[in-house]
Amino acid sequence: MPVQKLSVLGSTGSIGTQTLSLVKDLGIELTAISGYSNYKLLEQQALEFRPEYVCAVEEGAYRELKVRLAPTGCKLLFGREGLMEIASRDSSDTLLNSVVGIAGLEPTLAAIEAGKNIALANKETLVTGGSLVTRAVRERGVALLPVDSEHSAIFQCLQGNTHLRPRRIFLTASGGPFFGQGREQLREVTVADALKHPNWSMGRKITVDSATLMNKGLELIEAMWLFSVSPEQVLITVHRQSIVHSMVEYEDMSVIAQLGFPDMRLPIQYALTYPERRPSPCRPLTVEGMSNLTFQLPDRETFRCLPACERAAAIGGLAPTAVNGANEAAVELYLKGEIGFLDIGDIVADALSLPGLEREDFSLGDILALDSEARLRATDFAQKLSGRR
Repeated sequence: MPVQKLSVLGSTGSIGTQTLSLVKDLGIELTAISGYSNYKLLEQQALEFRPEYVCAVEEGAYRELKVRLAPTGCKLLFGREGLMEIASRDSSDTLLNSVVGIAGLEPTLAAIEAGKNIALANKETLVTGGSLVTRAVRERGVALLPVDSEHSAIFQCLQGNTHLRPRRIFLTASGGPFFGQGREQLREVTVADALKHPNWSMGRKITVDSATLMNKGLELIEAMWLFSVSPEQVLITVHRQSIVHSMVEYEDMSVIAQLGFPDMRLPIQYALTYPERRPSPCRPLTVEGMSNLTFQLPDRETFRCLPACERAAAIGGLAPTAVNGANEAAVELYLKGEIGFLDIGDIVADALSLPGLEREDFSLGDILALDSEARLRATDFAQKLSGRR
């Protein structure tokens, strides 16, 4: 049923701010919010919505808000422990998780254990802990609803056909800002260049992931867990216009697609109101907007993060955790100017050389340990790359 009480992890990010722009019109009570370093925005949100809990993940933001929010009655929390308290103890029926990276895995598991439904905008939760999360969802009988535009599109295309298995999924990609460019052209691209996404306004990390096509590799693995399909059933296609958000092909070769102008409020709202559809602030699609839709295969030679993720998906086990951890470390180094754009793909591919990735029986502790190992390997590999220059 539609959400009544909502907690939002990552409320100051792109997904979080758009979620908060919807909740009042949808009649949803906001019970908890969290943000990283943007304490001024987090304070504004707390003053507007008066949630029971506010969590500042970064220490400087916590110190600022400890004074600023003292008169409000909001309970101020800090760091990872604060995220876990929101996930497990606040009064919401649904947790929308839009934090960045593997940091979203533990709060998701805690919220499921507490009996909350999950609106998931943190793809790393399923990339790294897909088996743990989906098992917990089944055991607790809660809902796991996708917020990513592509996975929401697939979910919508499956409505009314839940007794049928899709033959294939067409997972669309914008191609990012460097579509059509070869490796030589990309050797000297700047961080500013990588952050110029043609269609979407997103955070820095996910925008870089879109530029490297790592984001699409992560979404491939996420789709496998959400929709119980093999990697071979997911066909990634570059669709520059971002009008078709994904498509599902059935056994009779019928293909059902979900279309709309690029606006994350649409998939966010569907996750919050499912199974209902309500009027939204999104602009309607026009005939002109559909007049020039194109689809192409991605360039896996240039954008090497994508084939690395595809190999990780085929290996299974802890391999997705390895490529995700290496990528998180590599993107951080790239944003600091310590490595080049193309180095990200090489670092991610190298992570698949870590031992023991094939094991299928693993715990949360094993995931977190392997993540740390992948990050250390990524840092070492980056230093070797710098030494060659």
